[in-house]
Amino acid sequence: MTNTSNETTSNAAAGGQGELYGVLAEFATPGALIKAAKKVRDAGYQGFDCYSPFPVHGIDEAMGIKRTILPLIVFGGGLTGLGLGLLLQWWTNAYDWKWIVAGKPFFSIPANIPVAFETTILMSVFSAFFGMWILNKLPQVWHPLFRMGRFVRATDDSFFLAIEAADAKFSREETAALLAGAGALQVEECFKDPDPETRQVPKWIYAVIATSIAFSLVPFALIAKARNSTSREPHYHVISDMDFQQKVKSDAQFDLFGDTRGNRGAIAGTVARGAANADEAYYAGLQASPDGSKQWLLGLPSQVAPSADTLQRGRDQYNIYCAPCHGFDGQGNGAIPQRAAALGGAWAARNLVAADSVVIKMPNGQLYNTISNGFNTMAGYKEQIAVADRWAIVLYTRALQRAANASQGDVPPAQLSQLP
Repeated sequence: MTNTSNETTSNAAAGGQGELYGVLAEFATPGALIKAAKKVRDAGYQGFDCYSPFPVHGIDEAMGIKRTILPLIVFGGGLTGLGLGLLLQWWTNAYDWKWIVAGKPFFSIPANIPVAFETTILMSVFSAFFGMWILNKLPQVWHPLFRMGRFVRATDDSFFLAIEAADAKFSREETAALLAGAGALQVEECFKDPDPETRQVPKWIYAVIATSIAFSLVPFALIAKARNSTSREPHYHVISDMDFQQKVKSDAQFDLFGDTRGNRGAIAGTVARGAANADEAYYAGLQASPDGSKQWLLGLPSQVAPSADTLQRGRDQYNIYCAPCHGFDGQGNGAIPQRAAALGGAWAARNLVAADSVVIKMPNGQLYNTISNGFNTMAGYKEQIAVADRWAIVLYTRALQRAANASQGDVPPAQLSQLP
């Protein structure tokens, strides 16, 4: 049921009338509310507001609302969060407890972006939430409009415009007539609660806020205590099931299985994706013999092209992984044998380039296999060195052998005169 007249009713149902707060007008549609807001604004009113169940596009312009400072508050909160996030990471990782990670810088912007981003968002959200409450002077659970029974529909299916009596142009009769002429379904006067106690924040709310603040300081107190005291007691694990998970580490004992081995090995008949390595010449250094059996590859796989670049790559990898034992010249006098001798011990590495060395007679495939899987006390390096680099080492080893056993016939005639 609606009332389209300029009826003005009292707020008798509110349980008593105090000071007049203003008048409240109800409208049927968002469009009617926008038209009424424009009319009220053009009439010179400033102390009025609109209420609707959902955001109404264009209502801000119709009311003449200016941009608030809330975006600036949110921007400031974001900058504060960004600064605090960077400061926290610099303090914890680069100043108070320097965190060494593989020789990387203690502080660098790229490494700190994730945390700085999160703190920026966090402080922006807090600034938007609390800034909105402060700018709107919330909460106001005692607001006079809440005493209007009809006003509950503002969150459901109706649209309201209220003009405050404190507005300079407010006139009890003229304002009501203006709203009625703007198409209001109903115009009602709204009065403040005559009991001043109802306009006070309940004391229990203050108690909840004070208690929350007190509890929020507890973690900081515990941190201060931990920083200024020592203890031999083990840490207290708040989430123990994460610190002590039910798991078995690699190659550790695990009684759940009959053989007590935690490592169950590869599942029979399965191959990890990308690890088939079906080309035996390239991945295993093998080739098929005429009788169908497998034998070591004598030449090079088709994927390996002898070139200056390949030799240089082989030299780089050899100097890293092989030279410590076999020496830079391949004669077995690397830093480790020399160190063993200096300590009074004796540990000889194989001479790779001696004319009578077994390595010279070794097929390329076998030499590749030795680099990959090791031999006697030599460990395999297939986990550390890529396949192409292992073949590059084979090439460089052959170059060392050729250089160490070169004859006068290997020297170009034009350069023979330069030999000593």
